[in-house]
Amino acid sequence: MRSRFSHCSIHISVYLFSLAILALAAPKTSSAQGLVSSDLSRFRFVGDAVFSPDGHRIAYTVILYDRPGRPSPQLWIMDLATQKPTRIGAEKDVAGNPHWSPDGKWLAFQGSVGDQHGLLLAHPDGSDVTTLTSDMHGTNSPLPGTGDDLTWSPDSKQIAFISSTPDERYAQASGDPMVISRYLYKPDAGEGMTRFNDNRRLHIFVLDVASKQVRQLTQGIYDEHSISWSPDGKQILFASNREPNQDEFFNYDVFTLNVADNSIHRLTATEFNEYDPVWSPDGKHIAYRGTRRGLTDRETTMEDTHVWVMNADGSDRREIGAVIDDRQGSPHWSLDSNSVYFTVQERGSNHLVRLPISGGAPEYILREPGGVGGFSVAKDGTLAYAYTSLRDMAELFIKKGTAAAQKLTDLNADALRGKPLAEVESFTFVSNDNKFEVEAFLTKPVGLTADSKHPLIVNIHGGPHGQNGPGFSFRNQVYAAHGFAVLNVNYRGSTGYGQKFADAVFGDQDGNEGQDVLYGVSAAVRRYLWIDRERMGIEGVSYGGQLSDWLITQTNEFKAAIPTAGIANLISYNYMTYYNQYEEMEFGQFLHQSTLMDEAWKRSALRFVAQAHTPTMLCHGENDNDVPIAEAEQFYVALKDVGTEAVFVRYPREGHGIRETKHVIDWTDRSLAWYDQHFPKAGAEGITNVQP
Repeated sequence: MRSRFSHCSIHISVYLFSLAILALAAPKTSSAQGLVSSDLSRFRFVGDAVFSPDGHRIAYTVILYDRPGRPSPQLWIMDLATQKPTRIGAEKDVAGNPHWSPDGKWLAFQGSVGDQHGLLLAHPDGSDVTTLTSDMHGTNSPLPGTGDDLTWSPDSKQIAFISSTPDERYAQASGDPMVISRYLYKPDAGEGMTRFNDNRRLHIFVLDVASKQVRQLTQGIYDEHSISWSPDGKQILFASNREPNQDEFFNYDVFTLNVADNSIHRLTATEFNEYDPVWSPDGKHIAYRGTRRGLTDRETTMEDTHVWVMNADGSDRREIGAVIDDRQGSPHWSLDSNSVYFTVQERGSNHLVRLPISGGAPEYILREPGGVGGFSVAKDGTLAYAYTSLRDMAELFIKKGTAAAQKLTDLNADALRGKPLAEVESFTFVSNDNKFEVEAFLTKPVGLTADSKHPLIVNIHGGPHGQNGPGFSFRNQVYAAHGFAVLNVNYRGSTGYGQKFADAVFGDQDGNEGQDVLYGVSAAVRRYLWIDRERMGIEGVSYGGQLSDWLITQTNEFKAAIPTAGIANLISYNYMTYYNQYEEMEFGQFLHQSTLMDEAWKRSALRFVAQAHTPTMLCHGENDNDVPIAEAEQFYVALKDVGTEAVFVRYPREGHGIRETKHVIDWTDRSLAWYDQHFPKAGAEGITNVQP
């Protein structure tokens, strides 16, 4: 999912952004040797990486944590001849979403540089920034998986861009009183500032670069996005949900817009989703990312997206990505139009693959442990990409042919200098029902010795259709510096292990996937004898928060719990969240059908709260429209009612998850204090925990 901001639509790669969020929950430590929570404000990472048409420069974004509010990007240009980086604008300016003109003479981007803001233009070296238009608006409406919102005409004379206009319900929904008539009346998960959809619709606009004149090409009650200008200059490709009940049924199809007369032609008509359509350089084909099932959820999808290719007229659709049984990212064409590049999630890492569109075996271009994020391919096949390694957040790399990759940035050298980093080790175990081999990643504590004993924090990823991996996690490293081990279990339902594994959570939320987590703990404490069973904690965000809620009603083996943004009541959540098809996708029908309402209650932590005895610190964003804060409110009061120690931390200006840097640091400090408060003193006599 790409994040849309109301003043400028600056996009950060979903994978890198998710890695950053996963790396944000670390406690502060008094140790001077390892990382501490306040070090977060010194870190930065690379997001986008885009080659200039001649291959001589790379425009790339650097996301920083050192300013008030949420992390924000700077835009830099790397001259490959000198390897000298140049920042566009001043230190506190915000810019991103770079797009080179096809002739290489200009760089278009979005942001605020000095007194210039909106859609901006600069020379290839970053000089002479000027505003093309400041009249550019986004929306907080839930529109996941949107692709490019800028595209140049092939003659470099025009730029098509996405902006929003109010729809017919805008005035009513923003009045006093507010009158709600939309089904999808709440904003997206990450917005965090309001509780209501702004009722603005995304449309396609075209700007003449020379005159700066803008004309609107689409209008109406639908959203158009994910645009790509055809090589012949006649059409603009876009994605849109044209369902008559578009709020209730999430379904992007692919269309073309005739630039001359604004006529629209539909290329796909399916019940499944097509994302990120892009023209091949020769104009003969269109590649996109898609699904094939009858229901795709707006927030998280059980089905792995695969890369597809079709003819320019929409015929002969082929799922070429079916040769790889794992979740795939957005496609990028090779210059000769014969193959596509895309990322693949695989066993906790994110790799880069090249696949011929005519069929054949995929070629893994980058398959190191960690994560490939934003990338682009030069005319000679050289790759520019952001890569999260085992020991650092994402840095900028290039790779030419079979030669070793070259690292071009070292953004966190000062922050990491002299800081020992923990080792991450993977292991597998057999699931409770003997159906799956489940993988877990264990971050070992800094300072581990032959006779030392260390606490274990079980950190559960969200989704449930997501993954943990070996890539650098700020959070885990800070925990490790404090002497804690961290266990991440890729329970059934996780991505990166094939479709069958992702499907294994179907109809079984708060079920065997929770047992996967407990079996992972059991395997860890028996294989790593330095883990102190008397000092174990559990936490997670989103679905990880839900499982944390659930598991403390099923076991007493954890001395402290920190669920964040978790679901405690599947029924109330279903009718309060901003999106509507999640439980239908996960259980195969609506909650009101058959006896599913009863089943959902049986699988809710709130139903079993009387069995919860673990001291619990609930954390939640005040304006979380994905998992509304009422989920934490219910569970907090219920825990109090049954006499279980509980505190409730509410973060203002936050949506789903904790993102403001100062909030993250506070969250990490409170987390460490909570564990330290409730873990018994190391080496204390007596064994109370024999369950794992």
